[in-house]
Amino acid sequence: MVKITSVCVFCGSSFGHADRYREEAARLGGLLAEQGITLIYGGGGVGLMGSIAQAALAAGGQVIGVIPRFLVRAELGVHSLTRLEVVDSMHERKERMFALSDAFIVLPGGMGTLDETLEILTWKLLALHDKPVVLVDLDGYWRPFAQLIDHVIAHGFAHAPARVAFRMTQSVDAALAEIAVARKPRIEPAAPEQL
Repeated sequence: MVKITSVCVFCGSSFGHADRYREEAARLGGLLAEQGITLIYGGGGVGLMGSIAQAALAAGGQVIGVIPRFLVRAELGVHSLTRLEVVDSMHERKERMFALSDAFIVLPGGMGTLDETLEILTWKLLALHDKPVVLVDLDGYWRPFAQLIDHVIAHGFAHAPARVAFRMTQSVDAALAEIAVARKPRIEPAAPEQL
């Protein structure tokens, strides 16, 4: 099993339409702090990002944010974090969050969250990492994503390992339990045409 000391959370810079998204983001922040796991996230103070960071800090947790310079104002970069790293680009943000994290938990989010999730899964399929990736399927939010991956596999543009590169859970508690027992996956590196 893998010892998890830091978790990167991908999530929205908006709240979405369901109160449950905000509640679960805050719950996850508190749980990470209680378990002594450092939260790595996008550095913003708005939406679900703000909820998770505030909850982790309020519970005495360590929080590291990584935010591109051009988003500091738009996403209200939180300077009261344990550490806020300001980088030059979205690419650098993703690379830095990856380097700081032992695992990834994905909450509901928009295009940025989709981008981060697909990139981290692509890196995993290319055997660039073996870190756990768990999508929290609150009220079925990520079900269409899983169906899309199945669709891509069914049409021959990816192979079966694409479907096992991530897990889906129904709650943040289950997501934390999933990464706590994560084992190194048995995924062979995929050729680029198999992604």
